Amino acid sequence: MQLFSLYNEQQHLRRNTYSNLTQIYQAVQKIKQELKDFQSFSCLLMRNFQHQYQDCLSQIVDGVRGTQLKNENLQLFRAKAVDLEQSLQEINELYQVEKQKRKALHNNLVELRGNIRVHCRIRPLLPFDDESGDPVFDNRSRSLSEKVVHATDDETVLVKCSRPGHPLFNKTFQFERVYSPLESQKIVFGDVCPLLTSLLDGYNVCIMTYGQTGSGKSYTMLGPHSESDSISPSEVDQEMGIIPRAAGELFRLLSENPIVNPRVEVSVVEIYNNELFDLLAKDSSGIFGVKRDVITTKEGKSNVPLLIYELVESPTELMKFINKSLQLRVKHPTLVHADSSRSHLVVTVTLTLSVPFDNFTDQQSSQQPCKEILCTTPQKVMKGEKPSFSPRGLSAAPIPLDSTEQQKQIQTKLQLVDLAGSECIGMSGVTGTNLRETSFINRSLAALADVLGALSVHRGHIPYRNSKLTHLLQDSIGGDAKLLVMLCVSPCQKYLAETLQSLGFGNRARQVQRVQAKRRNVLVSGKSK
Repeated sequence: MQLFSLYNEQQHLRRNTYSNLTQIYQAVQKIKQELKDFQSFSCLLMRNFQHQYQDCLSQIVDGVRGTQLKNENLQLFRAKAVDLEQSLQEINELYQVEKQKRKALHNNLVELRGNIRVHCRIRPLLPFDDESGDPVFDNRSRSLSEKVVHATDDETVLVKCSRPGHPLFNKTFQFERVYSPLESQKIVFGDVCPLLTSLLDGYNVCIMTYGQTGSGKSYTMLGPHSESDSISPSEVDQEMGIIPRAAGELFRLLSENPIVNPRVEVSVVEIYNNELFDLLAKDSSGIFGVKRDVITTKEGKSNVPLLIYELVESPTELMKFINKSLQLRVKHPTLVHADSSRSHLVVTVTLTLSVPFDNFTDQQSSQQPCKEILCTTPQKVMKGEKPSFSPRGLSAAPIPLDSTEQQKQIQTKLQLVDLAGSECIGMSGVTGTNLRETSFINRSLAALADVLGALSVHRGHIPYRNSKLTHLLQDSIGGDAKLLVMLCVSPCQKYLAETLQSLGFGNRARQVQRVQAKRRNVLVSGKSK
């Protein structure tokens, strides 16, 4: 029984062992199959990886080659760009040279024809351009402060004109020089400066600003200033105008020429309500601003008897008299401009040069050999003396003298004119006395336009005497002086009518053909002073 029992246990263990071995065998076979599948998958994955690696490697190689090619092309383009930039710079330099030549030839043509040089300056938009006292303008859909006047280049002004119920159209005006709102006072004076050299060469020169009130005329001529501030010819002030810069430049040019013996005198007058006032003269009660009159001499020249000329020896001294005169200038606020000048200001700088005979003879013979030269003996004039000038005040006949004892005196005149601004009465809102001032201002400017119109069509009679302004400036407008008119215009829609009127005035001024500018080679003797 024990053996049988042990046999049964053994059989049971054998069956269990066989069953376990069978399970293990099946598990091993399964693992073998999985290993086969994994091996085949690994091989496939490896093959795929190798293919992708080859593809990526070829793409990288192609990319590197493409990048190298692009770099080569980029270098080539850069070299071409440098060449084009150099060519453009050379062309631009040639263009500037040709432009200067053309401008010089044009200026020579203008001088030969006796035309008036006209420059135009467009001021920037200012805060008061947004203000309006006219309900008609307020009802417009177009903004009053919209910029409609543009400088397309340095010789052309483009005006975008629009009227209710009419299509928009453009007008262009051509001038010798056009300044955009971004151009500085220094740039403006750079084009005026050559006229001062002409002054020393013996030519009369006149520079005037024209435009509506608030267009920047006084700023262009004088720079920013107030009643308490004085204007000085300091190089530190970058905003100073033509007058202080001209004062400094004139004395600088005189200091560079030690041969001449200069005498510089200044007079300042204002024309207010068609009356001329000498701002450097005192009346019997000691008040500055004495009324004077303009006469025409036998030679047909304009002259102001008893006009005070102050002797100056430096730009600071010259500006001192101008600043003193500016304190007397009539100004009143209007709706258009809070510091509106109500009079025309005329600053006259008279330059008398005493030069040796040899230098003068050489200079005359090289330029105008057939002109008559009058030699006179010099007479010393005291510094405090107030001479009365006559355009042809020769009191001594030519007398033969030894060349070492002879001195020649050449007298030239520089007139700097700051005109009062034209006004639209409805827009400026003036009444009473201011209305009367506006009427006289507009009349005098209309008289100036009439004179230019008569000159442009070569009328036999030129109406200089219709206004004290045109009568005083007769020699500059219709004579042989070099005349520069600086138009000052506003860029905004609000003042479009006044801007077009100013540009039209400049157009008419360019059409005027006068006699050619002449050098002042008639000599002034000491006795005439």
